[in-house]
Amino acid sequence: QVQLVESGGGLVQPGGSLRLSCAASGFIFNTYAMSWYRQAPGKERELVAMITSAGGIINYADSVKGRFTISRDNTKNTVYLQMNSLKPDDTAVYYCKTSYLNHWGRGTQVTVSS
Repeated sequence: QVQLVESGGGLVQPGGSLRLSCAASGFIFNTYAMSWYRQAPGKERELVAMITSAGGIINYADSVKGRFTISRDNTKNTVYLQMNSLKPDDTAVYYCKTSYLNHWGRGTQVTVSS
């Protein structure tokens, strides 16, 4: 079955960095786009970044451009989200999503606070 397992979340101070990982299994990873979404308390889930199957097209939400970087390693069936210059507004549960059946992971909590 399809599995997406996020890791790398945690508590970080403003200005700090975190690297999220999403390990995928159960589908042909290198043929599908992957995305990161986030959902803050009381807010709707929003798209953070998207990368196509071979990494040729990458898109970011305006709120994270220049601070976050999405990448993928198709040899490891893993997609990453490098998050730099973190702000308290980045606090949310971060979810990995594949375009294969629009399957979601369970999420990882990121908290930015001093």
